[in-house]
Amino acid sequence: IPWTYLSPELLTRIIDTVEGVVGVKQSAGDMKLLADLLLMAGDRARIMTAVDALLYPSYALGAHGSIAAILTAAPTLCVAQWNAYHAGDHQTALDLHKKLLPIWNAIFADNLPANTKYAMHLQGRNGGVPRPPMPSTSAEQKDPIRSALENAGLL
Repeated sequence: IPWTYLSPELLTRIIDTVEGVVGVKQSAGDMKLLADLLLMAGDRARIMTAVDALLYPSYALGAHGSIAAILTAAPTLCVAQWNAYHAGDHQTALDLHKKLLPIWNAIFADNLPANTKYAMHLQGRNGGVPRPPMPSTSAEQKDPIRSALENAGLL
């Protein structure tokens, strides 16, 4: 259920008692909640981050991966960041974070799926159009998205 967050305590109870639960997507945007969940769950489940603006710090806390819109809007940078982090190249991972954050800031809005599709379109990938009632990317949103992608070297 969107925007219904469960506490780390409840999530770990679910992990421990509900058969078939092998992971959790943590998207509350609160790094302390993510850190608590990672600590409490230990190796009993895979904890995926969906804190798009903070993927690098999420990985540093121990997130096992990510499920996030930014991965679709800027996949090459996200894969490069993941690879850099896991290679121990923290400077490159941080540099990529600094390229990804402006993209996230540009696409984040109530119509995030539409803005993600627009970012894909600008990079030559067809994501289709948003389905009603989701509004399309507005004229005011298009320039900041294009600019963020250009500044990140994606256009």
